[in-house]
Amino acid sequence: MSKTIWYVSKYFSAKTVNSLGGRDWFLTNKMAEKGHQVRVITSDSNMAFDIPELDAPVMVDDFGRLQVFWLKTLKYKVPKSIRRVLGWFHFEWNVFWLDKKRLPAPDVVIISSLSLLTIVNGFFLKRKYQCKLVFEVRDIWPLTIIEEGGFGRRNPFVMFLSLLEWLAYKYSDVVVGTMPNLTQHVEAVLGYKRLVHCVPMGFDESMMGGDEVDKDFIENNFDSRFFNVVHAGAIGITNALEFFFEAAKKLKSNSRVRFILVGDGALKQFYEEKYGYLDNVFFAGKVPKRQVQSVLKNADVVYFSVFKSRVWDYGQSLNKVVDYMLSGKPVLASFSGYPSMINEAESGFFVPSEDSEALAQEIERLSESPRPALYQVGARGAKWIVENRSYSKLADQYLSYIV
Repeated sequence: MSKTIWYVSKYFSAKTVNSLGGRDWFLTNKMAEKGHQVRVITSDSNMAFDIPELDAPVMVDDFGRLQVFWLKTLKYKVPKSIRRVLGWFHFEWNVFWLDKKRLPAPDVVIISSLSLLTIVNGFFLKRKYQCKLVFEVRDIWPLTIIEEGGFGRRNPFVMFLSLLEWLAYKYSDVVVGTMPNLTQHVEAVLGYKRLVHCVPMGFDESMMGGDEVDKDFIENNFDSRFFNVVHAGAIGITNALEFFFEAAKKLKSNSRVRFILVGDGALKQFYEEKYGYLDNVFFAGKVPKRQVQSVLKNADVVYFSVFKSRVWDYGQSLNKVVDYMLSGKPVLASFSGYPSMINEAESGFFVPSEDSEALAQEIERLSESPRPALYQVGARGAKWIVENRSYSKLADQYLSYIV
């Protein structure tokens, strides 16, 4: 039976000419393909994705059963800024006053964080339409800014967000999260058990293959005679790459191992100045998203890292890990949180976060392993992700929880 679903999120990663789209795009598309009427309400202020330029307060992209309502909202350039927070309030104001007669009445309203403020509009919509309210957690706030942003628990803004979080967990009809162990956090906040569903990151067939990267890029940065350890993605403060470089420093006398960074970011220049003297470190630069899989084919091991944080106690569901597993390469993770995906597929290896010595030792061990054995490890990851994480299958799971 067809339902009308509203998906409300300030940050929506739509598919455009310059963007492949994100989890929310694929899931809402799949829901529409399965016969439901889906309406997305979002803002035009997402720094991470390509978004349209709005000449009016509201613009609608029509994809048949899926329509995206873009609301013109205050922009910001720096993530940690008052303008970003003001933009949250501006978005809520615009959602509240949006002419709802332009949309069919919802059977289900999904409120997707971030921002937590949107749950307030969710409560209004639930009452107005007598519909089911779903709270979707894509980022655990305010825990993230407490653990990684340096905010204290008694900060007035943190206390305000904590109240919203408690209300969301307590009064939503359904709680969904991308983290496999979110249940533990929700129970800690509420003080009692409640059902929490996991709908993690996944993949779409359009993400497989992609475009071939320029041959000069590979020839300038890769050499099959070496053991190539590759980090692909942003080079920023949250990526904990200091320990990657320190491991490279410890292995500078090992002539077989190369450390290659594919990407760009705020700390790239800093790291180039600090570690650029190392002969085993290569800053390859950024490539379009569509070419990432072509680059990863040349890796022997793909690497990701995070800082120690209680946020990771509830698990990870990172786009980077999905991309890595799709590449069919073994994943090496500096990760001390709740394990998922990589361990389930038996497709990689873990070392403790922030431990460059353990990382160097593991890289050296892997570099001495027979490559056919490593290829088998990586192949298990590709097989597992295709069998378990297609967005069509995840959309079916999601719908079973909410309609």
